[in-house]
Amino acid sequence: MILYLHGFASCGDSTKSRLLKEYFGEDYVLSPDLPVSPTEAISFIKKLLIEKEIDLIIGSSLGGFYASYFAELLGIKVVLINPSTEPFITLSSFVGTNHYWCSGEAFEFTRDDLKALFEFAVPAPTRPQNYLLLLQKGDELLDYKKAEAKYAGAQVVVQEGGNHRFENLEMYLKQIKMFENS
Repeated sequence: MILYLHGFASCGDSTKSRLLKEYFGEDYVLSPDLPVSPTEAISFIKKLLIEKEIDLIIGSSLGGFYASYFAELLGIKVVLINPSTEPFITLSSFVGTNHYWCSGEAFEFTRDDLKALFEFAVPAPTRPQNYLLLLQKGDELLDYKKAEAKYAGAQVVVQEGGNHRFENLEMYLKQIKMFENS
């Protein structure tokens, strides 16, 4: 089973999760809404990993940051899509009231949430073979070079153009499946 972890202010029912479910099967991809609090999100993900038979985590942006934490903690394979490598820095301008992209509903992201992200930061991967990175140079929010450097030794795909949402994910679904089965 695949666990898809969405990014900041996104939700489990997103374009990426729908595409993954269409390709891998509705029952094979678990894509929950994650709590805003990093501490609660990590606890929530841990619970899912204990309860479900997860073979692969796919994380986008902040979800990629969380996926990296579990890759190191558990040795599980992960696919990181334009992952956030330093959300404790890049999300600092989002402290305050925000709105979910999917529903428009307001939520609060606090300075304590920002500080909590430090607890889950991991250094360079100890098992780079467990990582597949999908990066786009046109990511307007995160510098793809930071992820490329941090995950040196991992399988890395850098695509010209694109954006933070990662255009053309459908082009990489077969590669993700091959990585999962390798």
